[in-house]
Amino acid sequence: MNFSSKLLENAVSEVSQLPGIGKRTALRLVLHLLKQPNSQTHNLTKALTGLVDHIKLCKKCHNISDIDVCEICANTSRNPEIICVVEDVRDVMAIENTSQFKGLYHVLGGKISPIEGVGPQNLTIDSLIEKVKTGSVKEVIFALSSTIEGDTTNFYIFKQIEKYSIQTSTIARGIAVGDELEYADEITLGRSIVNRIPFDKSF
Repeated sequence: MNFSSKLLENAVSEVSQLPGIGKRTALRLVLHLLKQPNSQTHNLTKALTGLVDHIKLCKKCHNISDIDVCEICANTSRNPEIICVVEDVRDVMAIENTSQFKGLYHVLGGKISPIEGVGPQNLTIDSLIEKVKTGSVKEVIFALSSTIEGDTTNFYIFKQIEKYSIQTSTIARGIAVGDELEYADEITLGRSIVNRIPFDKSF
């Protein structure tokens, strides 16, 4: 692809590094931005810079947050005895949209995947185990996607915490095997949370 401007080429090169964005799509997006008022593009730039420079991970659940403790963890109306284990912030958002879960979350930051070089040490599993050790958690809900990696991660965590006096459950399989949690419709996902089953009876 030949460019008449080095600035244009650099912009397209950066945008094309986003997931699912090829060079042609990147070019279309960049040219669209050039047609917009300068203020709109500057606002986008400021938003992205603010995101990179100021975003935090909640000290309690590892969810993405603007402050040290996210709004969910800081909400005194939530039940701190129930922890829902999810892969990332998209799953928190999906479950919150159902309005069916009133406990807290623990965001792992991924799933165990040897092929991709992701092991337990790369996730926030240790801090989850520390929560369980305190005795303040009564139930852990496994809400990872129904994939081989998700099931492997669930089972690994289960084996780490099964010696503690704690209830473990998993969302009901209203979610098809192989589906990603974030793409489930709100009604199905809500029912899966409400009708969760004991984890040791899920395999």
